[in-house]
Amino acid sequence: MIRIIQRRFIFTAMTAVTVLLAVLIGTLNAANAGITVRQMNRRLQMLADNERKLMRNMGRDGEQAEDFPPGQEPKPGNFWNPPIDEDTAMSLRFFVVHIDADGGVLYTDVSRISSVTEKEAQSYARKAADKEKKTGYMGDFKYLSVTAEDGVTAFLFLDISGQAHTMLVVGILSAGVAVICWLGMLLLVVLLSRRAIRPIAQNMERQKQFVTDAGHELKTPLAIILTNLDAMELINGENKWSKNIRMQAKRLNGLMQNLLTLAKMDEAGAEVPMSDLVISQLAAEALQPFLEPAAWKGIRVESDIEPDVLLFANQEYMQRLLSILLDNAVKYANQNGWIAVSLHKSEKAVILQVKNTCAQLPEAAADKLFDRFYRGDSARTQKNGGYGIGLSAARALVEAQKGKISAKYENGDTVVFTARFG
Repeated sequence: MIRIIQRRFIFTAMTAVTVLLAVLIGTLNAANAGITVRQMNRRLQMLADNERKLMRNMGRDGEQAEDFPPGQEPKPGNFWNPPIDEDTAMSLRFFVVHIDADGGVLYTDVSRISSVTEKEAQSYARKAADKEKKTGYMGDFKYLSVTAEDGVTAFLFLDISGQAHTMLVVGILSAGVAVICWLGMLLLVVLLSRRAIRPIAQNMERQKQFVTDAGHELKTPLAIILTNLDAMELINGENKWSKNIRMQAKRLNGLMQNLLTLAKMDEAGAEVPMSDLVISQLAAEALQPFLEPAAWKGIRVESDIEPDVLLFANQEYMQRLLSILLDNAVKYANQNGWIAVSLHKSEKAVILQVKNTCAQLPEAAADKLFDRFYRGDSARTQKNGGYGIGLSAARALVEAQKGKISAKYENGDTVVFTARFG
């Protein structure tokens, strides 16, 4: 149990760390990308202004280029978007192509970039013209178009490979730092987890020790009570008082056994010896002692047990599990109701199912039936003889054997318990 709590503590802490790092790295990279895009837009806008001047000198009047998507318009220079000086402008790698309204190339300038030929530049421009978008991305370039009154369009292509590489490097470095920080936090959380849960562990250990000690201490008084009761009935005969004493002694003995079972299940690191069992035979044998109590209440018992089903499990635990589920079914089945027990192998799993009808289903969700000391009878009148801990022990027994158990309601009057192994 302590290990389970420790693992949950580590999982919760690392989930919080993961979310925090993801938000932090995502925000930093998004901010870096946004700043880089705005810088590219400012540089393209500067090139567009210069190109309009050139087009005027050529006898063309370039239109104002306001073609960036909303939110990406160039902003005035500030701390986050420093103004572009002449040195920065001289370092830009770009090329320009003018195309007339008929698609003919009028002018090509690749003097500011060495990796693109005039033919390649014209091909880029024609592809951009076919897209019919004023601005966009093409390979390692971002382009912006400026159209004159005579229909001639200037396409400016800015090389953004450097900025893209920088964003990629920042992304990889930030992800690497995040992974290192995450691993460091994992190591720190693992080292500190025992100290963090130590008060809880100590409290649980004291509770477990108390239950174990109390259970063992109760064995002797219970044995003496039942022995003296047997002697008294031999002398004076059985009466209603002796019957009540025996019933309550047996009830207390059952509670003690379940408490000891839970305490044993809670043992940290306890190894459960398991072997191959013929679970079909075990289930059939476990059902026999409950047939007579069920008959007294007029309960019909149906069984569908597949023969020769093998299960890798602990025999003592499985006997205890079957006893708890069948005892629970007999106690809570309504007068003249029915109980159905089934066992079968489905693919690689073995499924044990116990159903019983009820006069009234519990108001709580079905999974709450496994809570310790939960009773469908909120007044705790002992009407059915239960003590609200048997199903908790059943769940512990199943989970100790790497299985799963669940509960559900059917048809408004039936409770179904399903244990799945494998």
